[in-house]
Amino acid sequence: MATDSEPLASTRVLLAGTESWLGEFETALETRTGATVHSASTAEAAVDAVRNEGLDCVVTAHELEASTGIALLRSIRESSETIPVLFCTSSGDESVASEAVDADVSGYVPISTLDDAEIESIIERIEESVGTRRRKAQQHDRARQFDAIFQDPRTATWVLDPEGALRRANETGGEMIDGDVESVLGEEFWRLPSWSGDEGVQADVRRIVETAIAGRFGNAVVTRTFDPDVEVVDLSARPVHDDRGQLRSIVVEAVDISERVALERDLRRSEELHRVTLNNMTDTVLITDENGEYTYVCPNVNFIFGYTAAEIRELGSIEALLGEDLFDRAELAEEGVLKNIEVTATDKAGHEHTLLVNVREVSIQDGTLLYSCRDVTKRKQREVALATLQETAREFLYAETRREIAQQVVDDTAGVLDLDASAVYLFDVEANELQPAAGSPAMERLDGPLPVARANGEGLVSHSFVENEAMFFDDVHESPQLQDRATGLRSTAYIPLGNHGVFVAGSPSVGEFDDVLRELADLLAATAEAALDRVTRESQLRSQDRELQRQNNQLTRLNRINETIREIDQAVVQAETREEIDHTVCELLTVDDRFTFAWIGEESPATGTVEPRAWAGAEQGYLDSVTFTVDTTAVEPAGRTVATREITNVANVAGRLREEDWRTDALSRDFLSVISIPLEYNDLSYGVLNVYADTQAAFDETVRAVLRELGETIASATSAIERKNALVTRSVTRIEFEIDDPSFVLSKIAREADCELSYQGGIQQTADGSYVVVTVDGAAIDQVEHVAESLIAVDEVRQISGDESGGVLGLRLAQAFLATELADHGAVFRSASATPDSTTLVVEVPESVTPRHISQLIHELFTGVEIRSKQDIDRSSREPVRSRVFDELTDRQLEVTQTAYYSGFFESPREHTGAEVAEMLGISPPAFSTHIRTVERKLFSALFEEA
Repeated sequence: MATDSEPLASTRVLLAGTESWLGEFETALETRTGATVHSASTAEAAVDAVRNEGLDCVVTAHELEASTGIALLRSIRESSETIPVLFCTSSGDESVASEAVDADVSGYVPISTLDDAEIESIIERIEESVGTRRRKAQQHDRARQFDAIFQDPRTATWVLDPEGALRRANETGGEMIDGDVESVLGEEFWRLPSWSGDEGVQADVRRIVETAIAGRFGNAVVTRTFDPDVEVVDLSARPVHDDRGQLRSIVVEAVDISERVALERDLRRSEELHRVTLNNMTDTVLITDENGEYTYVCPNVNFIFGYTAAEIRELGSIEALLGEDLFDRAELAEEGVLKNIEVTATDKAGHEHTLLVNVREVSIQDGTLLYSCRDVTKRKQREVALATLQETAREFLYAETRREIAQQVVDDTAGVLDLDASAVYLFDVEANELQPAAGSPAMERLDGPLPVARANGEGLVSHSFVENEAMFFDDVHESPQLQDRATGLRSTAYIPLGNHGVFVAGSPSVGEFDDVLRELADLLAATAEAALDRVTRESQLRSQDRELQRQNNQLTRLNRINETIREIDQAVVQAETREEIDHTVCELLTVDDRFTFAWIGEESPATGTVEPRAWAGAEQGYLDSVTFTVDTTAVEPAGRTVATREITNVANVAGRLREEDWRTDALSRDFLSVISIPLEYNDLSYGVLNVYADTQAAFDETVRAVLRELGETIASATSAIERKNALVTRSVTRIEFEIDDPSFVLSKIAREADCELSYQGGIQQTADGSYVVVTVDGAAIDQVEHVAESLIAVDEVRQISGDESGGVLGLRLAQAFLATELADHGAVFRSASATPDSTTLVVEVPESVTPRHISQLIHELFTGVEIRSKQDIDRSSREPVRSRVFDELTDRQLEVTQTAYYSGFFESPREHTGAEVAEMLGISPPAFSTHIRTVERKLFSALFEEA
């Protein structure tokens, strides 16, 4: 009989039921095993204990309050399939035992008297059940651990049988097989597709598997190649033995170490790179002990100091190299590192170097202080040069001309570049030359007087400018473009200054321009270019400001003139007489000091001078003191304009003062500029407008254009008034002209057809041209019609009537007929008679129109003009009826009536019937009859109403 069962000492056991033996067994169980015992009389309490108390075993009787042990067993199995349940009962039978087995009971123990033997039996069954459960739990945990390891995605794992054939593979291992795992199960592991592509790899895999078969750990690193990738795999094979030491299986694991191998390779390369870098970098590293004795000297120490590592050690302590009291040891101990200590050291050749030294506490091979030395001599020089260049840039701000900037560049080159020879060439756009603007004495001493360079790309200065190329020469004598081989320059730079010129700097020494000096030269040139841009831009702005001010002034003047012109136009439209136009124009031109003085005059044929007819402004007796002779030579502008019929503008009256007398009279009255505008309309002169100003150049191109239009407006308005007056005047002057001009259309027809032509008035003006009716005498009408049709001046010929001795023709002319041009000037073309030898024209000029103007017009239109007679006629007795009739007739009615009249339709007997005349006109007989009766009605109405 056991008194203490150690396996149950830490277990929790539940006793469930109401049978009497349970109390005695509970006492025995606790006493003999030390187990923690719980009890429950109901199924519900028992199930709660299973769920909440962490029980290791349940012992249930058959009888429970309101339930049975079988029902409790089933309830427990619903919540836990693993907890052991023993069914112990004193009232059971085979059927109960069968139900318990069906309910998945862990053990069935019948109880009779519950003696020590039965108690011990139950305890043994409890120990057995708990032990079995614990072993299963351990096996389950080991299985889970194995699965976790086996399914690790980072490791490919395979399980082989004792002969090395594949039995199982995890997912990662399956992927590495390069095939279907199921299809290769049972294959020898080293023959799998993963290794079969390389005999060496396959041999390594077989070796480690055979080592594991022999009971030892096998390992190999193999490389698998996949174009273009390479995979490095660490393979290990481990034997697995059972409890008897028999080989049960082999576990093979593979880890992709490609990244680690690459890192190791990179690390080795990095170490090599650091060794190479340390040997070749310009910074020097030195390590010393506390006494300043060298423990390490960087191999590149000669880069800065010119000494070898052995020579550095021979110098003694580091103080001999970098000087004493380089740093405070206590400060270094506190900070750990001291940075950028500026030191001046002397190299083996005796040249001074500016160094930046960093000191750091270390513990490397007996060394405690690490010194890293950087040579900043060039940078120091550059800083000094940049400071000078900055000052130069500030001075450029005050320069106002390009030559000042050029001289400043030359003056500062020595301070910025440490070069004495320099020059600046500036580009002259008009001359297309690069002209020397400034040069240093050293430049002139080495290179002689600076020549002018043509901007043609020849020579170094010109090439640099034209190609916009900065050129640096270690020895300019090696350049084939060097034109002066006697120059003392060697190291030379040619740097273009944009569109402004070229900067030249040099030295008699070879190889002066290192990277730093080139950069500084470029910066100096760029600064100079920016300054030149500023000066040029400011000059352009000043020019633009002046031009803008000039344009503003011009616009102001133009606005004033336009305002004046608008006022004049309004006044001219409302004027009733020529005199009113003249006076209004002069007054408006001089009001509000627009202009000083203005007058209008016209030529007097009798005196050959210009006679004023209207004026306004500060005349100051000028018109009485000056004679305005009509001439093209050096006379007052009014006479010159009348003679040339062109605008005369004198921008500066004071010029040529001693050559023209009128200028003295004008200047004495503050007339500083003057303009004369011809007043012409339809080639007919109506005089000249003269305007004077108290400023020079007052009449620019814009003002002249406006005044020219004003002159045309004045002449047009004057002509319109004359035509208006001509309509109401009753007295006319009949002038008979004889012309000898073969270009006149009637003269040309009469001469070529050898006949006489006569025009007795009546003209129809349409958009297609002028339609006139002429009478032919002395030649066959068909012959004359043929001649007229051949003329370019005649668009259409219509035969109205005629025979072999003459007739009537209607002519449609391509250009305006003389009657139209005369009407534009207020005159009436009454008749014309043309023979092969001469032509006579009869023109009536109303008293409101100057006959001289009409005569002038005839002389301008024809050659060989001679006035044969003049006669004053009073036409008041007939003109009203005639004018009224012609005013009321339409163009078509007039054409129909003229054609009927000249075709003999109104003769008795009729020479042509109405149907024939209608055919001539291209209309129907009823339309012809309607037109004729309409004209007759208008004629009789005017006649009888006038009577």
